[in-house]
Amino acid sequence: MKSYFKKMHGFSLWFFGVTGFILLSLISNTSFAQNEKLVTNQSHVKLALNAFSFNDVLMAKGTPEKPAFTLFDLLDWCAVQNIEALDITAYYIPTYPEVPSDEYIYELKHKAFKLGIDISGTGIRNNFASPDPAVRAADIERTKKWIVVASKLGAPVIRLFAGEIPKGYENKWDEVAGWMIECYKECAAFGAQHGVIIGIQNHGDMLQTAEQCIKVVKAVDSKWAGLILDTGNFKVADPYADIEAVIPYTVNWQVKESVFGLGSPVKTNFPRLMKIINKSKYRGYLPVETLSVKGVPYDPYILVPALLKDLRASMNE
Repeated sequence: MKSYFKKMHGFSLWFFGVTGFILLSLISNTSFAQNEKLVTNQSHVKLALNAFSFNDVLMAKGTPEKPAFTLFDLLDWCAVQNIEALDITAYYIPTYPEVPSDEYIYELKHKAFKLGIDISGTGIRNNFASPDPAVRAADIERTKKWIVVASKLGAPVIRLFAGEIPKGYENKWDEVAGWMIECYKECAAFGAQHGVIIGIQNHGDMLQTAEQCIKVVKAVDSKWAGLILDTGNFKVADPYADIEAVIPYTVNWQVKESVFGLGSPVKTNFPRLMKIINKSKYRGYLPVETLSVKGVPYDPYILVPALLKDLRASMNE
């Protein structure tokens, strides 16, 4: 009899222990799900820099007295400025348009890691709006090679253009967009194999409006494709409206000094921009890009920190 009660007592302890564990797990999982939902309902951005801001400096040839300024130097500068991430535009890799050695890729990656700087993306030149199928095919192959480089760098996104409106096709947007979409589809499929998202930039060329951008991204129809939201290249009356419209499709940015285009005296309203971003619940990198204007003095060492200061102030409001 004693043995029976002893067994029953042991069973009770086991039963209530298991039941308690299950209940705690359910409570914990429910709490986690609620917290996860809360987090994803909030925006969160990491300020970054697009290397093109230093185009003139990076493209200048060095001399014995003054060595060339490289991406390695730019990473050091970003660290001093407490910039969280850098878009390492591929033009500034010495071998471009050919891919660099693995040794170079991993040295750059190691340098960024040691400085605590993320590599937020990279980008190449391409023209998927060319009427010449051979040009488009060559650019697809180049894109694939650089997708592999992006994967090795740890860059989550590779930036691609559409291309200028080809002569004679000014009133045939849909036809040209069809060529672009097929190119993007092939690149996105390849990107999926290497863990790299293709970012389609509205560059004021074939892509000038939110409607055009959304139409292309929806047609590509891949989670490995999205938009690079260039705030300075919507050719519309109210760029802020188009910016807001495309954020759900956006995988990265280029935040410019003016939403009204290069050289515009009307500066970006950063408090308004940040309100739009916060409302959208966007989470990710927010790279800035300053540009030189012909005939106007340009110094990225001054202009980039000034732009970041304005953006940070707006984030804290």
